[in-house]
Amino acid sequence: MNDRDVPSVFAIDFGTSNSLLAAASASRVFAPAPIDPEASDPTVLKSALYFMSLEEASFGASATRALVENGFRGRLIRSIKRHLPSRSFSKTQIGSRQLSLEDLVGAFLRVMRTRACEHFGADVTAVVMGRPARFSSNDEDDALAEERLRKAAGLAGFTSVTFCPEPLAAAYDFAADLSEKRVVMIADLGGGTSDFTVVRMERNGFDAKDVLATHGLSVAGDAMDGALMRRVGAPHFGSRAQYTVPFGHNDLTMPRKLIELLASPADLTLVDRKKVLGELTMIKEGLIRKDDRPLIERFVALVEDGLGFPLYEAIEAGKRGLSDAERCTITVTDPSIAFEESIDRALLESTTANEVEAIVGSMRQTLEKAGIAAGEVEILCLTGGTSRMPLLMKALAAELPNAKARRLSSFHSVVLGLAKRAQEVAATLS
Repeated sequence: MNDRDVPSVFAIDFGTSNSLLAAASASRVFAPAPIDPEASDPTVLKSALYFMSLEEASFGASATRALVENGFRGRLIRSIKRHLPSRSFSKTQIGSRQLSLEDLVGAFLRVMRTRACEHFGADVTAVVMGRPARFSSNDEDDALAEERLRKAAGLAGFTSVTFCPEPLAAAYDFAADLSEKRVVMIADLGGGTSDFTVVRMERNGFDAKDVLATHGLSVAGDAMDGALMRRVGAPHFGSRAQYTVPFGHNDLTMPRKLIELLASPADLTLVDRKKVLGELTMIKEGLIRKDDRPLIERFVALVEDGLGFPLYEAIEAGKRGLSDAERCTITVTDPSIAFEESIDRALLESTTANEVEAIVGSMRQTLEKAGIAAGEVEILCLTGGTSRMPLLMKALAAELPNAKARRLSSFHSVVLGLAKRAQEVAATLS
């Protein structure tokens, strides 16, 4: 790389589960940067932040390693992207300070920028940021999420921020594989969102007029993990326990909000521990069946020790296992929350049926926005880890009777497409 062969614009795919960074100059696109030396694939930075204290922060693979090395003390935050459209989340306590959502995302993006600048030997302050087709079905919340992400990028040191829908970025990367013009449905199914784009494209790419529609919703892999947790994991934490309260006369069951907390990997990492532990103590004191006590104590340990990460690693591993096998076992090994649960593909499919139908419904809405019939789509292009779920793949393909299914790289297709958009931005800045 000579002195002039350096990027002027970064391309960031900030994901719910994983994040990547590529780059571009006006004349070329640069391959994704190795921004996590501890990861099995250094170009993939797990979207995780760990704080032992305000001064001791780790990111990506080192965040999960530090959590284990410190005996699960401290604060691990994951799936933070899901909070961007949420007005109920503004700040969280880290050490002695209250940090805003923008502070947390900004710290993560700053690490990405710093490591990439060191790798490329350039001080890059312009970025093309990927964003879902929809952060939220509510227009105001969708706009709030983008503004928060823009502010976080500013805190990371970026002075020029351009947004590009993630499914459109995947289309940029896919165009190079075509031999003639085709109507393509791009389905980018990740951890937090499911995004769709219908585009007429050819080998040389496509113009803005060729993008017929983009659409999406905030239902994807995390929601499916949550559904599986609600069905087979939550009972191990007392979701079916019954209790009474002082001077009460009715038998009560665990409040819905606590069960939904168990079913949200994002919320478990930012939970108000003091409040939840108080509610669990009240439930434990009023339990009707003694056999439920160890289950509530497991829930207490989950919250008190911040064990949401290993719990959902096990849930996700079980879900992934069913992509290749008919049956597998969810195994949680941490002693304070340990359990095993055998699951099969039929159970997963029945458990996630609502999420799958919501995703398929979003694709139908994309076709309606595009003004074309399902039979006109010639290629279904799949990317993102959640697209590997057999039931979901079959459901999407069944909606498009004349489309041939193609698969892009689960991790790199979006960031490479963003880099091609970054090259166009770089040309305007040069």
